[in-house]
Amino acid sequence: MNYITDILYWISTGLLVPVIVLLILLFCRALLLIGTFFGQYVAVRKTEALLKGEFDALSQDNLATLADRLPKSDKSLVVRYIRLMMDHRDSEAHLQKLLSDFDLAAAADLATSKTLAKMGPMLGLMGTLIPMGPALVGLSTGDIASMAYNMQVAFATTVVGLFSAAIGFITGQVKTRWYRHDSVNLQFLADLFGTLNIKH
Repeated sequence: MNYITDILYWISTGLLVPVIVLLILLFCRALLLIGTFFGQYVAVRKTEALLKGEFDALSQDNLATLADRLPKSDKSLVVRYIRLMMDHRDSEAHLQKLLSDFDLAAAADLATSKTLAKMGPMLGLMGTLIPMGPALVGLSTGDIASMAYNMQVAFATTVVGLFSAAIGFITGQVKTRWYRHDSVNLQFLADLFGTLNIKH
């Protein structure tokens, strides 16, 4: 029995370095995500305001010139798909495929946030529990310095993991709301094209 528990102890102790490395990578990815998120946030606010006015006033009479009224420099995902839908407005199959492609592209953009939100707590918990074994050993042998070091590692990994998860969760929630709103606009556009195609 002691042999089996020793193996488990060695395995768990050996996982500490990979867990710490992954937590550092997650932390760096979270910092990068914050930077790109704020840039995306500013762009989305401008695009949302523009599209709200356009879609509120959209009718069969001005539908054909919608692409011309969109800003040429706007490279946001929804504007790109609006242009693609305008190019294929006579094909119902193409419109449905573009709607599906938009959902896939949105999911790909959300993947980083979801990964941070799920992996952060898992790695943080592993980084917390693994050093607790050596810390307890240090406590039992009177090695206070070793116990203090291991407890410091445990607390640090917890904080880094939770920070990464918080960034992933917050950005994921906000981006999900953006993409749902964009998806509604694109579906409305596809339905409007479908109505025109039936009349013709």
